[in-house]
Amino acid sequence: MRLAVLAFVLGACSTAGSSSGAHVTIHDIAPRPQDVSTIDGIVNAFYEIVNVAPGQPRQWDRDHTLYAPWVHFVAHMPERVIMTHQEFVDRFDGVVKTGFIEKEIKRTVTRFGNVAQVASTYETVTGDHHSRGVNLLQLYYDGNRWWIEGSVWQDETSDLPIPKELLP
Repeated sequence: MRLAVLAFVLGACSTAGSSSGAHVTIHDIAPRPQDVSTIDGIVNAFYEIVNVAPGQPRQWDRDHTLYAPWVHFVAHMPERVIMTHQEFVDRFDGVVKTGFIEKEIKRTVTRFGNVAQVASTYETVTGDHHSRGVNLLQLYYDGNRWWIEGSVWQDETSDLPIPKELLP
């Protein structure tokens, strides 16, 4: 969410503050227990939800169940773009028409008590665009389930290669 290609596509938008123009309604649904009961479950759901076949709808309702109400998404491209979940959804719902595939290639988890930081290295394919980068997810366990409190990502560039410790 995350989503190197979305960052790429965002860069192709006319301005950093632009969006798809449509407001997407998100319905409150119960989270799937397997999505939120473990760190692995929430990270696996994060990737499962983001992968979309061409012409298929996004799972925004399920996606919404992963995040704390105060979550922010931060895309680091040439410029930084900060979004709420609703802004993220509205911006990207109609953008990726050719499908979107993002695969985790390495995960590093640092946990202390009820908080965890996940560094998740990814490869992304959309249309003819291929890229890699790193998602940083900040997680919180409330005693019943895990929540994603923040999602920050940056694509790899020729000037900014992914460090060896974050590669398989």
